Amino acid sequence: MLLEAIYHRPKNNFAYAYTKEELHLYVRTKKGDAKEVQLIHGDPYHFEKKSGWQYEKAPMRLSGTDALYDYWFTSLKPPFRRLRYGFELTDGNETIIYGEKGFRDEPTSEDMGFYFAFPFLNGIDVFSPPEWVKDTVWYQIFPERFGNGDASLNPKGTVPWRSEEPKVDNFFGGDFEGIIEHLDYLVELGITGIYMTPIFKAYSNHKYDTIDYYEIDPQFGDKDTFKRLVDTCHEKGIRVMLDAVFNHSGYYFPAFQDVLENGENSIYQDWFHTREFPLQEKPYPNYDTFAFEKSMPKLNTENPEVKDYLLGVARYWVEEFNIDGWRLDVANEVDHQFWREFRSVVKAAKEDTYILGEIWHDSMPWLLGDQFDAVMNYPFTEASLNYFARGKMNAREFSDELTKVLHMYPDNVNEVQFNLLGSHDTPRILTESKEDKEKVKQLFLFQLSFIGTPCIYYGDEIAMTGEHDPGCRKCMIWDEEDQDREMFSFVQKLIQLRKDIPAFGNHGEFRVLHADPDENTLIYKKSDATTTLLFILNPTESSQSIPLPQAYQGQKGTDLWSGETLDPSASCTLEPYQFQIIQY
Repeated sequence: MLLEAIYHRPKNNFAYAYTKEELHLYVRTKKGDAKEVQLIHGDPYHFEKKSGWQYEKAPMRLSGTDALYDYWFTSLKPPFRRLRYGFELTDGNETIIYGEKGFRDEPTSEDMGFYFAFPFLNGIDVFSPPEWVKDTVWYQIFPERFGNGDASLNPKGTVPWRSEEPKVDNFFGGDFEGIIEHLDYLVELGITGIYMTPIFKAYSNHKYDTIDYYEIDPQFGDKDTFKRLVDTCHEKGIRVMLDAVFNHSGYYFPAFQDVLENGENSIYQDWFHTREFPLQEKPYPNYDTFAFEKSMPKLNTENPEVKDYLLGVARYWVEEFNIDGWRLDVANEVDHQFWREFRSVVKAAKEDTYILGEIWHDSMPWLLGDQFDAVMNYPFTEASLNYFARGKMNAREFSDELTKVLHMYPDNVNEVQFNLLGSHDTPRILTESKEDKEKVKQLFLFQLSFIGTPCIYYGDEIAMTGEHDPGCRKCMIWDEEDQDREMFSFVQKLIQLRKDIPAFGNHGEFRVLHADPDENTLIYKKSDATTTLLFILNPTESSQSIPLPQAYQGQKGTDLWSGETLDPSASCTLEPYQFQIIQY
């Protein structure tokens, strides 16, 4: 066995408390190396005079495989909430013992320091995101483009709804009344959570350049209207998440205007990351910004005054308006200590508030239980688009990537990961799919049957198109004759299945059973204690005969989509872009 490939870390995503009693443990080996892995475990204080440390062995199961590695998993409940442990790995010829100090030929009952340690399972350290998120289906709304319900609020120069293509600087008059008017549409679809891009006073149409964090942008309405929006959502079973832009302010934020006017004599000059005076915008700003955007100066969240101001904002909108979540823009560029204090403040105001970070890369440092509940799951997004929409990944590569995604974080995190296919920052999924709606259906099927909390970008459910920003920010289509109602019904049915069958959604274990790199077909399983579902997908342009896993050959099942009883068979024949969901 290749020793260099064997890896375990006694914290983070390889050893963690899943509940106040249960530990999850993983070890990684080279792909195909180990045939069997057992956990050697015992209480660190359990010794016998003659035989030394007392340990037991428990089998570990193969939880996933990617292009390079196998991952082995087990869970256990230490009777005294503490553990010493190691791993016994066998390839059929060779057996090795792996512990914190390296490798041995046999277990040791004398050198306790050889083994890994989980010193104590403290209840307060268990990562416990809000339970309600696990069963939420989100819908992202770009408020300026969702619905114009009160024309009296229209900004100067507002153009008629859908009268022209979206631009970086045009306005169509979307507002809170427009959202309230269409909440029943969201209820009909099955939505139970809305995430709105920024609603606070700002200069632009996207509102990521905040002028006042305590005021609603006047084009959207006032605080009374917003309170009515939140209350109405709650009455209809819909949670509300707002966008917090705490990495940077807007150009017209009063504190930044003071720095522009008074330079190094400004009482706010330490609110930002200024490098020299006077401030200059060309060729690049001489102050830190989001990217190189001069209108978005970066806030100094290490400054106590800035920190107090922003934490007050975080508390205010939770306490005064009973919002249910914060999505944190450019979260990876803000210091960790700020986010720790942010979590304390928000959870004190409302314990089950969902805290979601916008991070596009491996986010484990933010997901240790002291900062965020989850991040926007862009690794999931990219893998799904590359396989189903772009054709840049075959089924085996897709399966490998899913294994990485699911082993990147603890299960507690995976269950509330924000699984999106598109957003205001990306081309729409129908455009990514070159306007092939059958590809979009397969994307929705996979998204809504995967582990995590899925989010639909407004209009994707009725097959709207749009290139990258600003093209992806078109006005929502409300004329039913211009909507794809068949796509709407398709998504609606998937959401209902997710609600009706726990194993379909977030309460079933996910496992890929078949990923053919040549035929490009896929079978994955979702299962719980009472239900097993096989998802069989043919995302290709030709008819495919797909062999069922041996364990399911000859078993009767029900086609969950059509309701038909299926006769036992060794294979399943699917037409191009067809799928089958078999319930056993």
